[in-house]
Amino acid sequence: MLKVVAGLCVLAPVLFAPVAANAAALVAHVDIGKQTMTVTQQGKLLYTWPVSTARPGFATPSGSWRPYRIHTMWKSRKYDDAPMPYAVFYHQGWAVHGTSAVHRLGQPASHGCVRLATSNAKTFYDLVKEIGAGNTRIIVKD
Repeated sequence: MLKVVAGLCVLAPVLFAPVAANAAALVAHVDIGKQTMTVTQQGKLLYTWPVSTARPGFATPSGSWRPYRIHTMWKSRKYDDAPMPYAVFYHQGWAVHGTSAVHRLGQPASHGCVRLATSNAKTFYDLVKEIGAGNTRIIVKD
């Protein structure tokens, strides 16, 4: 910004708020220990939902990713065409998706994916579709 001081043009400092390199408008935070997923948009809490992550003998990897593919309905090739409604794939073959096994939500029960009630999976899917995968981050922690 230019500022005139005593007849001279001087550059005045312009301050910007720091922005994290991996900032995202939409963040899904999966807590494996609590079996919950919280969704925030621009730092504002939108939802907290129960989930099911990997049961014993399987793994839900920890880390931070951006979604790379979404499908309104996906059938698992690995697990006998098991339905994965509103699938948001975030790391290799792992995804956040809906399940009909809602009685298992809140406890480890999956082959590794993050399962939600199908209505919640649709809400998350719609948000990712609206905001964009590049503006979304999925964080999974133990």
